[in-house]
Formats: sequence, structure tokens, C-alpha cells
Amino acid sequence: MKKDDKYLKQYMKEHLRECQLKQLGILEVIDGICRKHGIDYWLEGGTLLGAVRHGGFIPWDDDIDIAMKQADLRRFCQVAPDELPEDLFLQNRQTDPGSKEGGITKVRCLNSIYIEEGDHFIGDYCKGVFVDIFPYVDYPDVSRKFMKKLSRGVDVSHSVLHHLHYYSFRSVAEFFWFGMKNLFWRAVFAVLMLFRNNKKYIASTLETNGYGCMHLRDDLFPTQDIEFEGKMFKAARVPDTYLREQYGDYMQIPPVEKRMIHGIFIMPELVKE
Repeated sequence: MKKDDKYLKQYMKEHLRECQLKQLGILEVIDGICRKHGIDYWLEGGTLLGAVRHGGFIPWDDDIDIAMKQADLRRFCQVAPDELPEDLFLQNRQTDPGSKEGGITKVRCLNSIYIEEGDHFIGDYCKGVFVDIFPYVDYPDVSRKFMKKLSRGVDVSHSVLHHLHYYSFRSVAEFFWFGMKNLFWRAVFAVLMLFRNNKKYIASTLETNGYGCMHLRDDLFPTQDIEFEGKMFKAARVPDTYLREQYGDYMQIPPVEKRMIHGIFIMPELVKE
């Protein structure tokens, strides 16, 4: 640990639970909107893992991930702005053009700060504590090994094309190289969707699926309620299969050195209310 890191890391540990509870409050609001309007969603990634293994947050986790089918997410984005309380903000490229996010929609708390890798203060976009919403789409019936290669190609090229650039020969070269790579893998995906069965698997969009995970529809739907932090939220029909596809032996607790907080700096409350 660097000497100048210890105070920041101690601050993060002391405010982690406060951050988690604020995120839980955001999730409750999202859940209420979804149930009111018949919009399906489910706990995703580490949030579902936390629900199954810990009954709530993974103790060192500092974010909440959920997912919706792309059509449901569009419906949510239509109704949410009128339903969210004034301290919450629906963030995507349409509502917050300066946002660094691509395919992910966030519901952010305006009365907070959450800085993660890739954030920069010169950007005029909302940086509050958030819940991530991943859009899910149909996937073609191909081998998981090939899909991992394909989605990784799109994810990496998308990330490079959308990170902060400065004018240089390298940035121009990256634009053309990764731009062509992105187009190539997206074209391959489009062809596979035309000629392979695309009603068996579902997964998050290519630019948000760096691990190349695919889930059987029958393991995911219909969603069921699961307990998370003493409250009931939606989850996959078969959480065990869903988690094994992402994490393998997900009940194995990682070693201490791998229990990382994602955020670089979090202030769960800016103004006392």
C-alpha cells in the first residue's frame, strides 16, 4: 500500500455500508416502478451472488447490478423520469450526453459522489452513487468459447473508442484499428443471428458483456423473488445455473487480496437532509 493511499482506503471502508444502503434505497425505488408498470428485471452479477451467498451485499462490494430485456428497459426509461423522486436521476446517453457510459443505464443519486476508474471531473455529467441496469438481448446458439472471443472483441474495442482521448498519432491509429475491429465483430454477430437459432440464449449487449456469458432462457425466466438485505427483489428462476455460468464455483470466498472495492472515491451524502 502506498503511504498516501492508507487514509483514502480507510475512508472508503468506513463509508462503504452507507454507500450500500443508499444503493439499496435506489433499488427499492426501481423495484417499485417495475412492479407498478409490469416491467421485468432481475438481480445481476455480483448482486445476485451476494443475495445467494451472503443474503445481501458481498461485504466488500460497493455497487448494485440489475438487468432487463432491452424492450423492458426502453419502457422503464419512458416511465421512470416521471416516477423517480427529485434526488434520483435516470442516466444514459440521451439524458446525460456527457456520460462516459455506453450501453448501461444508471439510476443515480444526485446528493452523492461516486468516482470510479475512467471518471474525470472535467466531464459535465452526473457522478452520484448509482444502480447499474444492463440491457439483455437475444444471442445466437454458438459455442461459449467462440462467443467469449466475439464479445471480448466488441467490449475491448468499444471501451477504447469511448475512453478520453488526446490528439496524437496513437489516438488516430487506435480509432481506425479498434473501429474496424468493432465493426467486424458486430457484423459476425449479425450474421450468426440470421443463420443460427437465436431464441435459446440471452445475455447483455456485446459492449457490456466482456466475459462472453450466455444464459439459457429457461434458467432465467420466469423470474422469481429472492431475499436481498431483508427485502424481496427479482432474480433468475435458477440462480445456481445462472451464477455458475459467470463465476464457476461461486460459493468459494476469494482471498483477502482480491476483495476489492470498485470505486476510487465515494461520498454517500453531500448535503445533510
